[in-house]
Amino acid sequence: MGQFVTLERPREGVALVTMSNPAINNHGSWEGIAELAATMKDARETGARVTVLASGVPGHWFEHAWLQDLADGIEGKPTTAPGRAWYDALFEIGKTDVVTIAAVSGDCSGGGAELGWACDLRIAEEQALFAQPEVQIALTTGIGGTSRVARIIGRTATAELVMLGRPMTARRVYELGGVNEVVPAGKAVEVALAWAAELASRPAMALAALKQILVANDDLSLADALANEQRVFQGVATTPEAIATMRAIQARFDAGESIRSVYGGPRG
Repeated sequence: MGQFVTLERPREGVALVTMSNPAINNHGSWEGIAELAATMKDARETGARVTVLASGVPGHWFEHAWLQDLADGIEGKPTTAPGRAWYDALFEIGKTDVVTIAAVSGDCSGGGAELGWACDLRIAEEQALFAQPEVQIALTTGIGGTSRVARIIGRTATAELVMLGRPMTARRVYELGGVNEVVPAGKAVEVALAWAAELASRPAMALAALKQILVANDDLSLADALANEQRVFQGVATTPEAIATMRAIQARFDAGESIRSVYGGPRG
C-alpha cells in the first residue's frame, strides 16, 4: 500500500498487513507507523474481519520507536509523520469489528511490542524476544508496555520486564500467559493465518460482540463487566442468525452427534 507496508487478502475476511523497513530494522518511524495504521483501516473498511500483523524484516517484528523521530518530536523539530500515528494504530487494533493477530516472527521491543500487546492474539516464533527497554533509554513505557502488560502477564513479571529493561523469550512470555502459541522459526505467519481463517468462519456479529465484551472488561469492575456481558448477550441472542444457529446445532445433538463432533477438539 505504501513505502513500508503491504496489504494482502489470503482469503475472504482475512487481511495480512506486513511492515518492512529494513533500513532501520523495523524500528517504528512515525511515517512507517502512519502507513501501518492507514493500511489496517483500509483492510477493515474493505471487509477484513481478522487482520494479521506481520514483519517482512528477518530477525525483527516491530521494534521500538525510531529514536530520531522521538527525539525530534520532543524537541519540536520536524518528524517523518505526526506522532499521533501510534494512537491511530492502537485505535485500529482496538476496533471491535476486527480481530487482530500479531504474528511475531522476530524480536519486538518498546512501542512495537506495545502494538503487539494490544492485539487480541499473539503467535510467536520460538527465537523471538519481547522487550520493553525504555528504562535503558532513560524513558518509561508510554502506550501500554507497563499498564496493559501488567493485566496480561501480571505485576511481578511486568516489573521485571520494564525495570530491568531486558528481553524475555517467547517461551517465557507464553508461560506467563502473554502469547497464545509458540511455533518454530518461520511459521508465525502460517499459523496466524490458519487461526485467522478459523476466526473468519465464525458468525461475524457474535465474534465482534465477544471482542466488545473483552475490551469493556479492561475498564469495568466485575459487577459492571458481568452486567455489560449480559446486555451484549441479549442483543446477540435475539437475532434471527443466533436463533437459527441454535436450532440447527440442537438438531445435530438430537441426531446423536457428540459435543466434540459439533464443536471440534482442542488445538495441538
